Amino acid sequence: MTPSPRLLATLAAALLLAGCASVPEPQVQRQQVLQTAGDRIGVTGAAGTARAQLPAGPLDADTAVRIALARNPALDASLAALSLSEADRAQAAALPNPHFAFSRLREGQTVEFERLLRFNVLDLFTLPWRARLAGEQTAIARLQAAQEVIRVAADTRKAWVQAVAAAQTARYLRDAMEAAEAGAELARRMVGAGNFSRLQQAREQSTMAEVTAQLARAEQQAVAARERLTRLMGLWGAEAAAYTLADRLPDLPAALAEPADIEATAIRERLDVRAARDQALQTAGQLGYARATALVDGVELALMRNTTFDNAAGHRDTTRGWELELGLPLFDQGQARTARADATLRLAQARLRDTAVRARSEAREAWHGWRTAYDLARHYRDEVVPLRRFISDETLLRYNGMLASVWDLLAETRNHVTAVTGAIAAQRDFWIADTDLRTALTGTSPGALADLAGGAAAPANEAKGH
Repeated sequence: MTPSPRLLATLAAALLLAGCASVPEPQVQRQQVLQTAGDRIGVTGAAGTARAQLPAGPLDADTAVRIALARNPALDASLAALSLSEADRAQAAALPNPHFAFSRLREGQTVEFERLLRFNVLDLFTLPWRARLAGEQTAIARLQAAQEVIRVAADTRKAWVQAVAAAQTARYLRDAMEAAEAGAELARRMVGAGNFSRLQQAREQSTMAEVTAQLARAEQQAVAARERLTRLMGLWGAEAAAYTLADRLPDLPAALAEPADIEATAIRERLDVRAARDQALQTAGQLGYARATALVDGVELALMRNTTFDNAAGHRDTTRGWELELGLPLFDQGQARTARADATLRLAQARLRDTAVRARSEAREAWHGWRTAYDLARHYRDEVVPLRRFISDETLLRYNGMLASVWDLLAETRNHVTAVTGAIAAQRDFWIADTDLRTALTGTSPGALADLAGGAAAPANEAKGH
């Protein structure tokens, strides 16, 4: 009997899929994920960095991101979860193992050997379908891992900005502290000389106490911001204390390049939208599989060979045959499996709509915050700080000409420091908003990973067990 062309084609496809059922090495998976993230992480050459090293000089934002992509423990855990999906894909593409049974029966002088070779025919014929579904699930898992890469890169960049700004603010507050200490000491001496009232001295002491508290909070914020950056880069021991930060934040850009059609860009480029769309398509494929196997969830073909030895007569008989076994859909016609697959599809479609709505809204919000932060930072740079510098210089001239008191000079010094720290905060907020806008347009949102992880919990291997 010649096998049918359909059977030969199915066997050929199954053998081809079985040959491709290998799990990539972890380093290969990391490179694939970094390439999927691409330019969205904001640095070039990250995919080729096996283990980034700390620089000899100050640490810049791009180097911090490269180190985090190479060493961040949470990212390593996400990539390990991707390996689970790769293993499931390889398992789904593997040929089903046949089952062999052997029995020996004896009755008087008669001995019978029974050999049985059993195949699950349904698993063999549905292997291309299940392998395709598992491959699509792995592609979704790779997109989710790329989203984690983008999140780690964005968090690291913002942590670097916050650490530099916090350290810069603490340095300026130390200048204010020196001015407050000078004022308090001068007030103490003038009270001792009888030229100052106790009320005026108390005011100067109160100013010094407030500046002392502000400086303590600023130094604590600088330590906390640096430690958060250290955690994101996955550093410990001597390396955690070895790196140095830049003295100041990068300058504001001369002008902003306004992104065109931010909502369309978010829908087209964001990985969470792509993952949600692929999840809905993959779930639709699972629904088709569930409906196709609703009535018959298992078909087994067995090849038999029985040999009987009659020791008394001195001869043997051999019989051959085959057996087909399938479940009868008397009590379970697959309604529950089909209903579950249909509900999963509706859930994936709803998540896709929610992701698209959130992407558009977050793009608009991020653009507005980016635009406002830039205008505010420019306002501090071009208006507030120059005015305070002019007032401080004029006060110093009047003090030198004995037209202003030392108290006026000290008060204006504190005001100038306050203006500078406000400008640092505005500059920090702009660079954070710049990272948020880039992420909102081309990356992902914080809630997208958890939503998709819940919807991706039923890979094609689950269908195999029905």
